[in-house]
Amino acid sequence: MPQKKSRPPQDRPWESGWAPDTSRTPGTRRLWLAGALALATIGACVTAIAVTQRPADDLSHSASPSTSASPPGLISFATPSASTASPAPSAEPDRRPSAHSRARPPRTTATPTPSRGHAEPSAGEPADPKPVTAWRSVRSVNYPDRAWQVSGGLVRLTASAGSFKLLKGLAEPSCYSFATADGSYLRHREFLLRAERDDGSTLFARDATFCPRASSHSGAVMLESVNYPGRYLRHRDFQLRLDPYQSGELYRADAAFRLVSP
Repeated sequence: MPQKKSRPPQDRPWESGWAPDTSRTPGTRRLWLAGALALATIGACVTAIAVTQRPADDLSHSASPSTSASPPGLISFATPSASTASPAPSAEPDRRPSAHSRARPPRTTATPTPSRGHAEPSAGEPADPKPVTAWRSVRSVNYPDRAWQVSGGLVRLTASAGSFKLLKGLAEPSCYSFATADGSYLRHREFLLRAERDDGSTLFARDATFCPRASSHSGAVMLESVNYPGRYLRHRDFQLRLDPYQSGELYRADAAFRLVSP
Protein backbone atom coordinates (compact mmCIF):
# COMPACT_ATOMS: atom_id res chain seq x y z
CA MET A 1 0.00 0.00 0.00
CA PRO A 2 1.57 3.25 -1.06
CA GLN A 3 2.23 5.67 1.75
CA LYS A 4 0.69 9.21 1.53
CA LYS A 5 3.30 11.74 1.27
CA SER A 6 3.10 14.53 3.76
CA ARG A 7 2.36 18.00 2.40
CA PRO A 8 5.49 20.03 2.41
CA PRO A 9 5.36 23.39 4.11
CA GLN A 10 3.99 26.09 1.92
CA ASP A 11 6.86 28.35 2.58
CA ARG A 12 9.11 25.82 0.80
CA PRO A 13 7.16 24.56 -2.21
CA TRP A 14 10.26 23.97 -4.26
CA GLU A 15 11.47 21.05 -2.21
CA SER A 16 8.68 18.73 -3.38
CA GLY A 17 7.68 20.53 -6.53
CA TRP A 18 4.22 21.58 -5.11
CA ALA A 19 3.16 25.16 -5.75
CA PRO A 20 0.56 26.98 -3.63
CA ASP A 21 -2.86 27.97 -5.07
CA THR A 22 -2.66 31.62 -5.94
CA SER A 23 -6.14 31.91 -7.53
CA ARG A 24 -7.78 33.32 -4.36
CA THR A 25 -6.63 35.64 -1.60
CA PRO A 26 -5.67 33.86 1.59
CA GLY A 27 -8.37 34.25 4.35
CA THR A 28 -11.20 35.28 1.94
CA ARG A 29 -13.67 32.78 3.34
CA ARG A 30 -13.12 33.98 6.82
CA LEU A 31 -13.62 37.57 5.76
CA TRP A 32 -16.90 36.73 4.06
CA LEU A 33 -18.15 34.91 7.14
CA ALA A 34 -17.12 37.77 9.42
CA GLY A 35 -18.82 40.31 7.16
CA ALA A 36 -22.04 38.32 6.94
CA LEU A 37 -22.12 37.98 10.72
CA ALA A 38 -21.55 41.74 11.15
CA LEU A 39 -24.34 42.59 8.71
CA ALA A 40 -26.73 40.24 10.47
CA THR A 41 -25.89 41.82 13.83
CA ILE A 42 -26.36 45.36 12.50
CA GLY A 43 -29.68 44.41 10.87
CA ALA A 44 -30.97 42.90 14.10
CA CYS A 45 -29.97 46.02 16.05
CA VAL A 46 -31.62 48.35 13.55
CA THR A 47 -34.82 46.29 13.60
CA ALA A 48 -34.92 46.25 17.39
CA ILE A 49 -34.36 50.02 17.60
CA ALA A 50 -37.06 50.67 14.99
CA VAL A 51 -39.57 48.50 16.84
CA THR A 52 -38.92 50.08 20.24
CA GLN A 53 -38.80 53.67 18.96
CA ARG A 54 -41.89 53.63 16.68
CA PRO A 55 -44.61 54.14 19.38
CA ALA A 56 -42.70 57.00 20.95
CA ASP A 57 -42.11 58.61 17.57
CA ASP A 58 -45.77 58.21 16.60
CA LEU A 59 -46.87 59.71 19.92
CA SER A 60 -44.50 62.64 19.57
CA HIS A 61 -45.64 63.29 15.99
CA SER A 62 -49.32 63.30 16.99
CA ALA A 63 -48.69 65.51 20.01
CA SER A 64 -46.54 68.13 18.27
CA PRO A 65 -46.76 68.00 14.50
CA SER A 66 -44.85 71.22 14.09
CA THR A 67 -41.56 69.59 15.21
CA SER A 68 -41.55 67.05 12.35
CA ALA A 69 -40.82 69.79 9.84
CA SER A 70 -37.30 70.35 11.21
CA PRO A 71 -34.64 68.41 9.26
CA PRO A 72 -32.49 65.99 11.26
CA GLY A 73 -29.22 67.28 12.57
CA LEU A 74 -30.39 70.95 12.88
CA ILE A 75 -31.22 72.78 16.07
CA SER A 76 -34.85 73.84 16.09
CA PHE A 77 -36.62 76.18 18.45
CA ALA A 78 -40.06 75.19 19.65
CA THR A 79 -42.89 77.57 18.89
CA PRO A 80 -44.79 78.97 21.89
CA SER A 81 -47.82 76.99 22.94
CA ALA A 82 -51.37 78.34 22.72
CA SER A 83 -51.47 78.97 26.48
CA THR A 84 -48.40 81.26 26.47
CA ALA A 85 -48.90 83.00 23.15
CA SER A 86 -50.20 86.55 23.14
CA PRO A 87 -53.94 86.61 22.44
CA ALA A 88 -54.99 87.94 19.08
CA PRO A 89 -56.81 91.27 19.11
CA SER A 90 -60.57 90.87 19.24
CA ALA A 91 -62.54 91.69 16.14
CA GLU A 92 -65.42 93.07 18.19
CA PRO A 93 -65.77 96.85 17.79
CA ASP A 94 -64.95 99.15 20.67
CA ARG A 95 -68.20 99.84 22.50
CA ARG A 96 -66.80 102.31 24.99
CA PRO A 97 -68.60 105.61 24.94
CA SER A 98 -66.96 108.34 22.92
CA ALA A 99 -65.70 111.57 24.44
CA HIS A 100 -68.77 113.39 23.10
CA SER A 101 -71.25 110.96 24.69
CA ARG A 102 -69.38 111.05 28.02
CA ALA A 103 -69.44 114.85 28.07
CA ARG A 104 -73.21 115.01 27.58
CA PRO A 105 -75.09 115.10 30.92
CA PRO A 106 -77.95 112.60 31.26
CA ARG A 107 -81.46 113.94 30.89
CA THR A 108 -83.72 113.54 33.89
CA THR A 109 -87.43 113.94 34.26
CA ALA A 110 -87.45 114.06 38.03
CA THR A 111 -88.81 117.07 39.86
CA PRO A 112 -85.98 119.62 40.25
CA THR A 113 -84.12 119.46 43.54
CA PRO A 114 -83.53 122.49 45.78
CA SER A 115 -80.62 124.68 44.76
CA ARG A 116 -77.53 125.03 46.90
CA GLY A 117 -78.09 126.88 50.11
CA HIS A 118 -81.77 126.02 50.21
CA ALA A 119 -83.23 124.21 53.18
CA GLU A 120 -83.94 120.51 52.64
CA PRO A 121 -87.60 119.49 52.94
CA SER A 122 -88.73 117.76 56.09
CA ALA A 123 -89.31 114.00 56.08
CA GLY A 124 -93.11 114.25 56.19
CA GLU A 125 -93.45 117.01 53.58
CA PRO A 126 -95.55 116.15 50.49
CA ALA A 127 -94.03 116.15 47.02
CA ASP A 128 -94.22 119.25 44.81
CA PRO A 129 -97.35 119.49 42.63
CA LYS A 130 -96.90 118.39 39.03
CA PRO A 131 -97.18 120.98 36.23
CA VAL A 132 -100.63 120.37 34.77
CA THR A 133 -103.08 122.49 32.86
CA ALA A 134 -105.35 123.60 35.68
CA TRP A 135 -106.54 126.80 37.32
CA ARG A 136 -104.84 127.62 40.60
CA SER A 137 -104.74 130.38 43.17
CA VAL A 138 -101.30 131.12 44.64
CA ARG A 139 -101.63 131.89 48.36
CA SER A 140 -98.99 133.24 50.70
CA VAL A 141 -97.82 131.10 53.64
CA ASN A 142 -97.40 133.92 56.13
CA TYR A 143 -100.45 135.82 54.79
CA PRO A 144 -102.88 132.94 54.16
CA ASP A 145 -105.79 135.35 53.53
CA ARG A 146 -103.91 136.93 50.60
CA ALA A 147 -103.10 135.55 47.14
CA TRP A 148 -101.59 136.67 43.85
CA GLN A 149 -103.60 139.17 41.87
CA VAL A 150 -102.74 141.27 38.79
CA SER A 151 -103.14 144.94 39.55
CA GLY A 152 -101.98 147.65 37.14
CA GLY A 153 -99.94 145.10 35.19
CA LEU A 154 -98.01 144.01 38.30
CA VAL A 155 -98.66 141.04 40.56
CA ARG A 156 -99.41 141.79 44.18
CA LEU A 157 -100.78 140.03 47.27
CA THR A 158 -104.39 141.04 47.74
CA ALA A 159 -107.38 139.81 49.69
CA SER A 160 -109.26 139.12 46.45
CA ALA A 161 -107.46 136.09 45.09
CA GLY A 162 -106.89 135.78 41.37
CA SER A 163 -106.78 132.57 39.36
CA PHE A 164 -104.01 131.51 36.97
CA LYS A 165 -103.71 128.64 34.56
CA LEU A 166 -100.84 126.42 35.70
CA LEU A 167 -98.93 125.21 32.60
CA LYS A 168 -95.74 123.41 31.76
CA GLY A 169 -92.86 125.87 31.65
CA LEU A 170 -92.35 127.69 28.36
CA ALA A 171 -88.57 127.25 28.66
CA GLU A 172 -88.49 124.02 30.70
CA PRO A 173 -91.35 121.47 30.66
CA SER A 174 -90.61 120.26 34.20
CA CYS A 175 -91.13 123.76 35.57
CA TYR A 176 -94.15 126.10 35.71
CA SER A 177 -95.58 128.96 33.72
CA PHE A 178 -98.65 130.95 34.81
CA ALA A 179 -101.19 132.31 32.30
CA THR A 180 -104.02 134.76 32.93
CA ALA A 181 -107.57 134.55 31.65
CA ASP A 182 -106.84 137.04 28.82
CA GLY A 183 -103.89 134.97 27.51
CA SER A 184 -101.05 136.89 29.13
CA TYR A 185 -98.23 135.27 31.11
CA LEU A 186 -96.62 136.14 34.39
CA ARG A 187 -92.97 137.03 33.79
CA HIS A 188 -90.32 138.95 35.68
CA ARG A 189 -88.85 142.13 34.25
CA GLU A 190 -86.53 144.35 36.25
CA PHE A 191 -87.04 141.67 38.94
CA LEU A 192 -90.73 142.54 39.32
CA LEU A 193 -93.45 139.99 38.52
CA ARG A 194 -95.94 141.29 35.96
CA ALA A 195 -98.47 140.10 33.36
CA GLU A 196 -97.47 140.56 29.71
CA ARG A 197 -98.25 139.15 26.29
CA ASP A 198 -95.91 136.49 24.92
CA ASP A 199 -93.71 138.04 22.24
CA GLY A 200 -92.33 134.63 21.14
CA SER A 201 -88.79 135.40 22.20
CA THR A 202 -86.50 133.06 24.12
CA LEU A 203 -86.00 135.75 26.75
CA PHE A 204 -89.72 136.00 27.40
CA ALA A 205 -90.04 132.21 27.70
CA ARG A 206 -87.25 132.10 30.26
CA ASP A 207 -88.58 135.09 32.18
CA ALA A 208 -91.97 133.36 32.41
CA THR A 209 -90.65 130.00 33.67
CA PHE A 210 -90.25 129.17 37.36
CA CYS A 211 -89.10 125.87 38.86
CA PRO A 212 -90.69 124.55 42.09
CA ARG A 213 -88.31 123.88 44.96
CA ALA A 214 -89.01 122.29 48.30
CA SER A 215 -90.02 124.58 51.14
CA SER A 216 -89.59 124.22 54.88
CA HIS A 217 -93.31 124.93 55.19
CA SER A 218 -95.61 121.96 54.75
CA GLY A 219 -97.56 121.84 51.48
CA ALA A 220 -95.76 124.88 50.04
CA VAL A 221 -93.20 125.43 47.30
CA MET A 222 -90.61 128.04 46.45
CA LEU A 223 -90.43 129.25 42.83
CA GLU A 224 -86.93 129.74 41.40
CA SER A 225 -86.27 131.68 38.21
CA VAL A 226 -84.88 129.64 35.28
CA ASN A 227 -82.60 132.36 33.95
CA TYR A 228 -81.62 133.70 37.39
CA PRO A 229 -80.73 130.62 39.45
CA GLY A 230 -80.63 131.42 43.16
CA ARG A 231 -83.36 134.07 42.89
CA TYR A 232 -86.86 133.18 44.08
CA LEU A 233 -90.26 134.85 43.88
CA ARG A 234 -91.11 136.44 47.21
CA HIS A 235 -93.42 139.22 48.35
CA ARG A 236 -92.15 142.41 49.94
CA ASP A 237 -94.59 145.16 50.81
CA PHE A 238 -97.11 142.81 49.13
CA GLN A 239 -95.28 143.22 45.81
CA LEU A 240 -94.10 140.01 44.04
CA ARG A 241 -90.44 140.20 42.99
CA LEU A 242 -87.29 138.15 42.43
CA ASP A 243 -84.86 138.26 45.33
CA PRO A 244 -81.68 136.28 46.02
CA TYR A 245 -82.12 133.42 48.45
CA GLN A 246 -81.65 134.16 52.14
CA SER A 247 -81.54 131.70 55.02
CA GLY A 248 -83.64 133.80 57.39
CA GLU A 249 -87.06 132.62 58.50
CA LEU A 250 -88.77 135.76 57.18
CA TYR A 251 -87.43 135.22 53.65
CA ARG A 252 -88.48 131.56 53.70
CA ALA A 253 -91.99 132.52 54.72
CA ASP A 254 -92.23 135.37 52.18
CA ALA A 255 -91.02 133.02 49.39
CA ALA A 256 -93.31 130.08 50.25
CA PHE A 257 -96.61 129.69 48.40
CA ARG A 258 -99.38 127.11 48.25
CA LEU A 259 -101.02 126.35 44.90
CA VAL A 260 -104.65 125.65 45.69
CA SER A 261 -107.89 125.36 43.78
CA PRO A 262 -109.61 128.75 43.32
